[in-house]
Amino acid sequence: MARMKVTVAYDGTEFAGYQIQPSGRTVQGTIQTVLQKMHKGKPVGIYASGRTDAGVHAIGQVFHFNTPMDLAVEAWGKALNAMLPNDILIKDIEMVSDSFHSRFSATGKEYHYKILRSKQPDVFQRNHMFHFPYPLNIEDMKQAASLFLGTHDFTSFSSAKSEVEDKIRTIFAFDVEEEGNVLTLKVRGSGFLYNMVRILVGTLLEVGQGKLKPHEISAIIKSKDRALAGKTAPANGLYLFHVDYEDKTE
Repeated sequence: MARMKVTVAYDGTEFAGYQIQPSGRTVQGTIQTVLQKMHKGKPVGIYASGRTDAGVHAIGQVFHFNTPMDLAVEAWGKALNAMLPNDILIKDIEMVSDSFHSRFSATGKEYHYKILRSKQPDVFQRNHMFHFPYPLNIEDMKQAASLFLGTHDFTSFSSAKSEVEDKIRTIFAFDVEEEGNVLTLKVRGSGFLYNMVRILVGTLLEVGQGKLKPHEISAIIKSKDRALAGKTAPANGLYLFHVDYEDKTE
């Protein structure tokens, strides 16, 4: 059996999330169906770096699967892309050792959140950016973002639905970047709790509006109280940008 590591991009608009479920179209289910066809009806499970919610996109999601097929690495990508729908794209595929695991071998992830600040919404970007036409103090947002850096208990920024007990995570970088009327929030960390990035974004937007002061971020973190943080930003602006691994092939 060979283990294949795959980097995939997808438009999450028409998916009920990444993870397979009893009903609804999912990224995992769609890919596994194609792999099953390639393996002449035998089920093939794929294992991702993590799941994304309905409407969330990916530029660099990673998954792995095991296969008995003797197929050239270059051929795998061509075959999969030929059979997958046009809202999923296999970007890269490589053979890795059996010790590699898409989730447990990951050392960090980077998410981007895109906000459209134009006065009018863009009908062509409505599924790919969060339209937010209100004034924002970008410098305050940058100052607040810097206070998330380091290792903290992020209970205040986790959904109540989260079943993870250990809510300590490390944020390596958190940048707020402007380009024209598009504001992109880029956050890279050791890992993220359920809805954590969207809650971080919602909190920074409240800072930008003056509803929260930048210095209040530290107190919100220490409080471990979800009610003190901002609203959960919509899914459509969120992208899983990249997954980090210490070594690509070991």
